[in-house]
Amino acid sequence: MGVTDPWTPLGAAADYAWTFDPGPLLLIALLAWLYLPRWVRVRREHGAKAAPVWRLLSYLTGLASLAVALASPVDGLAEQALTMHMFQHVILLDVVPICLILGLTKIILRPATRRLQALERALGPLMHPAVAVVLYIAVMWVWHVPALYDAALENETVHVLEHVMFLSVGLLYWWQLLSPIRSRFHSGVMGPIAYMLATKLGVGVLGIGLTFAPDSIYPYYQDRAPIWGLTVDGDQQLAGELMTLEQMVIMGVALAYLLFRALEQSEREQARRDRLEDLREGREPA
Repeated sequence: MGVTDPWTPLGAAADYAWTFDPGPLLLIALLAWLYLPRWVRVRREHGAKAAPVWRLLSYLTGLASLAVALASPVDGLAEQALTMHMFQHVILLDVVPICLILGLTKIILRPATRRLQALERALGPLMHPAVAVVLYIAVMWVWHVPALYDAALENETVHVLEHVMFLSVGLLYWWQLLSPIRSRFHSGVMGPIAYMLATKLGVGVLGIGLTFAPDSIYPYYQDRAPIWGLTVDGDQQLAGELMTLEQMVIMGVALAYLLFRALEQSEREQARRDRLEDLREGREPA
């Protein structure tokens, strides 16, 4: 069975029902309850610089993305189309963690900073960036093994475990890059470039494999009528293309942000050195 036209007008009706499972809704409510009062308090006591509006919007976008992945029709459509399941995966692995972490600042995190630092010290080598890269690549490859992929769609417990692993590994991976407490990369952007390039190569091979596979590899979808006129092969091809494109876009945007942050930090450090030099020479700081 070769790759066919992905838009063949055949198939079943798509299910656009929302899934209001209590687990995801409670998680979203808990994350909102932990963050929103803290953001308001920090902004009131420390000013807009300590809790910018864009941080709040980023965090709320993360919560909304979590709802899209786990409560919106995306969750049900993932059982009907490989492309939508892939869409769900990349939201949990990248979009939600990025938005939630960018919603944080040092001051907003202050009540939990010591506990987080103690946890990082306790984990030791497990918090090394190389471990995060390996876990990120591994979770993508392992959960796309046909037996596990189909098991996640057929068994609710396995499906929940899959989602927990994607979200947890995504948080670990992006925490290394975006943590407001301290960066694991101490100079420039070469470290982050190598970090993300290694990930891109590891995941990119999987995306290319799905895109150009001569046959569909997931029996779960082979046994169900496709939606939106997609053929089984065409659905798998689009899913692989989505994975590859998402990795390119997310990594590109992340690198641009990190470059901007590195330049900003360099300017602050230079200004601090200039002030110290002025003080040593008895001049008034500029």
